[in-house]
Amino acid sequence: MANRRVPYLYTKRGVFYLQKRVPADLQHRYGRPFIRKSLRTKDPKQANRLASSLVDGLEREWLDLRFGISEETPASDLLLLQREQEVLLSAACADYCRMKGRTDDKKFRQLAERVTDHVISLSGDKALSAYTIHDAKAFRDALKARGAAPTTIKRNFAVVRSIWNLSAREHGINKPNPFGNMHYGTGAEPVKRLPVPIDSIRLVQNECMKLDDDIRWLIALISDTGMRLAEAAGLRVSDLHLEADIPFVRLEEHASRPLKTTGSRRDIPLVGSALWAVQRAAAENDGPFLFPRYCSTMKCKADYASNTLNKWIKPFVPDGCVIHSFRHSLRDRLRACECPSDIIDQIGGWATTSVGQGYGSGYPLANLHRWMKHLE
Repeated sequence: MANRRVPYLYTKRGVFYLQKRVPADLQHRYGRPFIRKSLRTKDPKQANRLASSLVDGLEREWLDLRFGISEETPASDLLLLQREQEVLLSAACADYCRMKGRTDDKKFRQLAERVTDHVISLSGDKALSAYTIHDAKAFRDALKARGAAPTTIKRNFAVVRSIWNLSAREHGINKPNPFGNMHYGTGAEPVKRLPVPIDSIRLVQNECMKLDDDIRWLIALISDTGMRLAEAAGLRVSDLHLEADIPFVRLEEHASRPLKTTGSRRDIPLVGSALWAVQRAAAENDGPFLFPRYCSTMKCKADYASNTLNKWIKPFVPDGCVIHSFRHSLRDRLRACECPSDIIDQIGGWATTSVGQGYGSGYPLANLHRWMKHLE
């Protein structure tokens, strides 16, 4: 058999190549209709022997894929029932968003789709079990070539690994996840966000009070609460409790603005520029949203707000500082007055490192307010 004439050969610059069409019912496993392979020889006899061996191997593989029977599967099931066609990675991504209940979460869905599209662009849209460790390495190396930091590479792998695992469980795929247990390498150094110095914070806050408009109210609010931009931009007037003995804002999830983590749900006492900002925004606003320029019933446009806010604060802060830098500054400012770290975590909605800190209801508002007063 090894000496038969193989009809799947062609030459390119004198080198023999093998080209064989993948059967239509198996193309989903390979992500392409043809298999092409350089045989790295110009000798017709050697090319014929190599091609014969490869074709025989492919035919055996395809026979096993069509009729392979595991020890747990009765042969009658294979003969009497139609085998379920394995899902492609693109379909697995859509199923993942749907089963997680995040189809309407644009940010979640776009990240899943972006990661999936990157894998598909490198290795093809194949059936899950057709992906190998070589596909995972190609994905990792492509991210490193872009200059991605190790944390970014790890986050991308976490997404594709979760998609693969969920779909594998749904379809009974008993194969190790090729995107699991990956070494991510060194990669590029992550960009470190610098905190805003206190002199620059005071300068920004003074300029905000001079201009006294909705953009400046948003900046002032973030500067003395350390909120994430989306948290502040997505606030509703009903989240404010200005008539309480201690004025505060309650951060909770809304349809148009989800929160990053469950720990992000919190009450933050309002002091200094933050209290001034929400008082001005509430007084000038007769709708449900505190910052209607950036939030509506449809969505919260935090990315759009980020560009505007960063452009405005740039002349007043050191190079490398952005609107998110106020969040880093809040932690430093509270540290400077010797505020306990678990109180800082509760104010900022940061994840705690201790299991015990997750029990109970946290510190009362009065305790938080006592430390926040040091920011004024």
